[in-house]
Amino acid sequence: MAEHRGGTGPGGRGRTGRRRGRPAARLVALALAGAGLVGVTAPAAGALGTAGPVAVVTVTAAQDPAQDAAGRGPRKGVDPRVLDAAVQAIVDSGGASASLARVGEYGRSRWKGAAGTADYATGAPASATGRFRIGSVTKTFVSTVVLQLVAEGRLGLDDPVERLLPGAVPNGANITLRRLLNHTSGLFDYTEDQAFDPTAPGSLERWLESGRYTRWTPQQLIALANNHPAYFPPGQGYHYSNTDYILAGQIIERTTGHTWQQEVERRIIRPLGLTGTSMPDHETAVPGPHAHGYFDLPTGRVDVTDLDPSMAGASGAGISTTADLNTFITALLGGRLLPRPQLAEMMTVTPQSQGGYGLGLERTTTDCGELWGHTGGIPGFSTFLYTSPDLRRQLSVSMNGSGLSTPLPTRKAFEKLLGAATCSG
Repeated sequence: MAEHRGGTGPGGRGRTGRRRGRPAARLVALALAGAGLVGVTAPAAGALGTAGPVAVVTVTAAQDPAQDAAGRGPRKGVDPRVLDAAVQAIVDSGGASASLARVGEYGRSRWKGAAGTADYATGAPASATGRFRIGSVTKTFVSTVVLQLVAEGRLGLDDPVERLLPGAVPNGANITLRRLLNHTSGLFDYTEDQAFDPTAPGSLERWLESGRYTRWTPQQLIALANNHPAYFPPGQGYHYSNTDYILAGQIIERTTGHTWQQEVERRIIRPLGLTGTSMPDHETAVPGPHAHGYFDLPTGRVDVTDLDPSMAGASGAGISTTADLNTFITALLGGRLLPRPQLAEMMTVTPQSQGGYGLGLERTTTDCGELWGHTGGIPGFSTFLYTSPDLRRQLSVSMNGSGLSTPLPTRKAFEKLLGAATCSG
C-alpha cells in the first residue's frame, strides 16, 4: 500500500503531517511502491503500503516538435516506441525485475507493454496482460463500496466508529467513517508495529522463511494498532494508516453481513467484468500468469511472490491487471460506480494531507495536469494507477522491485513513462 508527498517518498506521516523516515529494511518499505519512483509523491512501498499527501510531480514528456512553447509535452497521441523504451528502461535501470504498463484513452486501451523477466526459474518474459498484487490500490475499491453504502442510506460519512464497530478502537466516538477513509483518524498504523519491523537481527530472515505465511485476522491487526497511542486527536492531523481501512473492511462486513471481498466482487468486479481482479483472503499464490516478485539480498535472490495477503486485508490484499485497473478508474471517475454526491465526497481532499488525499483517492499534480488514482506497495510489487479527471488518459503500471531501495535511474525511467503516457494527446 503506498502514497505520495506533495509528492511521494517512503515513510509514514508524523503528527505534524511531515513524513518521518523509516529504516531501510522495514517490511513496509521493501516494495518499491511509488514513494521513490517519481521524485515526487508516490506512495511508500511496503508489506502493506504507505501513503502521504500528494504534490507536484515532475515528469519528463517525450521530446517532440509538437511541444507547445511552454514545453508541456507533445500534442499528438501516445507514441508506442517511446512507451516501449520507457517501460524497458525501468528494468534496464536495475531497480525492477519486470515492469508492465498500459495507457488508455476514455477507458479504451491505446498501448500496453512489458519488459523484464516474469520468472527467473524458467526465464519466461513478463507479459503485459499478467496479474499482480496491487497493494494499497485496494483501498480505492474498498472506499467505493463504503460510499455506495452511504448512497444507499445504510451508512453516513459522519457516523462514529463506536456506533459502527462498538469497542473496536479507543476514542471511537470521535472517529468518524470519513476520518477513516481520509486518514485523519489519528489511529496508529499497525504496519509500524514491531511485528512488521524486521530490523532486529534475524527478523527479515524469519519473515521470509515463515512470517509471510502468517494468517492474520482483522481483529489481530486492529489490536496491534490499539497497543500504541494515537498520532493525534481525531481530525487534528493526517497520517496514512492502514488500520483505517482494516476498520473500513469490518464496517462493510457488519453493515452488509458479507465480507468486504464479497461486496467488492458483487458491486465492482462482476458488474465491470474485471476478470483478472480478485480480493483474496488467505490464498497465498497469485492466480494465472504473473511476474514474480523478488528481493535481491546480499545472501542471494529470494522469490517473495507467495504470501498470506491477510497481512494487508482491506488495506492492500488485492490482485489485478493493468486492463482491469484502467477499466475500474475510468468507471469510477466516469460516474458509473457512485452517484455524483458521493463521487464529489471521494474527490474532496483533506487539507491536512497538503491537498492530496480524498476518500481512498489521491490527487497528483504534474506539469501536464492533474491526475487522480492511487498507488500501492506490497513485497515484490509496486502499483501506480492514474487517470486525468476528464478521462482522456489512463495509466496503470506494475513494477516488480528487486531491491530494498529504488535507484535514481529507476525513478528517472518511471518519470519518463509517466510523462510519455500523460503529457501526450
